[in-house]
Formats: sequence, C-alpha cells, structure tokens
Amino acid sequence: MENESACFNTNRARIIKIASITALFGNAALAAVKIAAGIMSGSHAVIGDGIDSSVDVMIAIMSLIVAKIISQPADEDHPWGHGRAETIATAILSFFLFFAGAQLVFSSGKEIITGEHREVPSLLAVMGTCVSIIGKLLLAWSQYMMGKRANSLMLKANAKNMTADVLLSAGVLAGLGLSMFFNVGLIDSWAAVLVGLWVIKSALGIFLEVNAELMDGGSDKEYYKEVFDAVKSVEEAGNPHRVRMRRIAGLWDIDIDIEVPPNKTVMEAHWIAYKVENAIKERVENVYDIMVHVEPEGNMENEGFGLSEETLT
Repeated sequence: MENESACFNTNRARIIKIASITALFGNAALAAVKIAAGIMSGSHAVIGDGIDSSVDVMIAIMSLIVAKIISQPADEDHPWGHGRAETIATAILSFFLFFAGAQLVFSSGKEIITGEHREVPSLLAVMGTCVSIIGKLLLAWSQYMMGKRANSLMLKANAKNMTADVLLSAGVLAGLGLSMFFNVGLIDSWAAVLVGLWVIKSALGIFLEVNAELMDGGSDKEYYKEVFDAVKSVEEAGNPHRVRMRRIAGLWDIDIDIEVPPNKTVMEAHWIAYKVENAIKERVENVYDIMVHVEPEGNMENEGFGLSEETLT
C-alpha cells in the first residue's frame, strides 16, 4: 500500500506541475495583454482584471513549489507525508484573491464617492477583454481536467478561480459596453467595484472549503456510509464505531473501531480487520491509510468522539 501511495503522489505531483506551468505562461500572457490594453484605453476595470491575472501568475509559481514538496516521501518529521503543503497553499491562494479584490473595490469606490471625472475607455479595452475571456475559458478547462485527474483541491480551486475570472471579464465587457453607449466614463469604475466584489466572494468560498480540510472536518456523510456498508459486508465484523475520516491533500486517512466475536484468536481477529480494510478500499477511492482497531463483541466503552451509524440518522 505504501508503494501505491508513493506512486499516486508522484503522479499527482507531475500533473500539478504540468498544470502549474500551463497556468503560469497562460496567465502571464493574459495579464500583459489586459494591463497594456487597460493603460492604453484608460479602463480601470480592465487594469483590475489584469491585476487579477497577475495574482494567478503568483499562484502558478506557488503551485510549482507545492508540486515539488508533495512529491517528497514521508519521513520521520512528516510521517503522514507532505500533502498538507497543498492545503496550506490553497489557503494562501484565497488570501491573495481576497486582498486583490479588496484593493480594486477600495480604489474604484473612491472614484465613485469623490465623483472623479473619467474618460470613456477606448475600443482597445473591449478587444483586450475579449482575448481574456477566450484565454481564461481554455485555462479554466485545463486546470479543472488536470485537477480532476490528480484529485487536487488546489487545482480545482484554481479552476474555480479562473471560471470566476471569465465571469469577471464578462462583467468588465458589459461595463465597457454601457460606458461607451451612455458616454459615461464612471460606469467603468462601477464595473471595477463589481469585479472586486466577485473576486472577494470567490476567495471566501475557497477559504471555507480548504478550512474544512485544515480542521479535519466537513467530510461528506456519504463517505461514512460507504465505510459502514463495507464493514457489514465482512463476515464476523460488526458494530463499526468511532469512525473518523480526514483528507490529506485529496487522500483519505481513516480510523475505525469494529467488534469481533470474543473467542477469536489474535490471528483470526487480524484477518477480519484485514478484510475490512480491503472492503473499504473497494468502496472509497484514494485511501491513504486505514487504521482498524479490533474490540471484543459487547465490550464497547462509551467513547465521546468519532461517528457511528446512529449519528448519521
């Protein structure tokens, strides 16, 4: 099982590396196009969109570093491996997004409050935004597909961020259209505020999702049901309780107590526990480790943590 986990981690690291390089060069090109178009056309919303893509470049660099870290095998200082580096990096990603969005809201909001005169952006801003939408669609699709293959929360979060960027750019495009139609430059500032609020919303969503993994909580109860069903499928294994499941960078670490007939030998009880492990692996994908604790039937102590079948009803 240890070799399987090491192989899985190596393959994940390779996929994350490819995805990160793709995101790095793709976002760098889009950021350059949007910032240049925003400056030359006088559109703050397009510049803000370009800044958001610049944050994505930093995220891609961070992802490359993470890919190198998680490819390292478990050691004495990190007996569960280095998978949490991905979780921490995803949390950092959410902070980058939050502050980038907040800065855009404050700077554009100031223009609206003070009533600062704004020139109507030129057609170049529209062209840059259209390029951004096409490019982001392709990047979001590639990040999602590779994130699905690697079961990577970080890549899926980045895909979600890029999907939000597509909507963000579409909002910028709408703002530019209204600004040109009504010949009111300040509409671009309103579009920039809405762009910033959307970025903040995406950042909070990503943080809440990753926080559940950092706190070893928030597991879908359906996974627990699969574990209980697995125990039921093994003869002489009963009363699964004190079950705890947590994710370590997309992999499951599972603890479970079961009861066996009290007259079983240690070898027989061990064999039952072994069959329980295999039954769980058949039902739950991407299991990193399973710890099965065997107790004599009818001798369960009153334990205050972990889940049992009763807690799911």
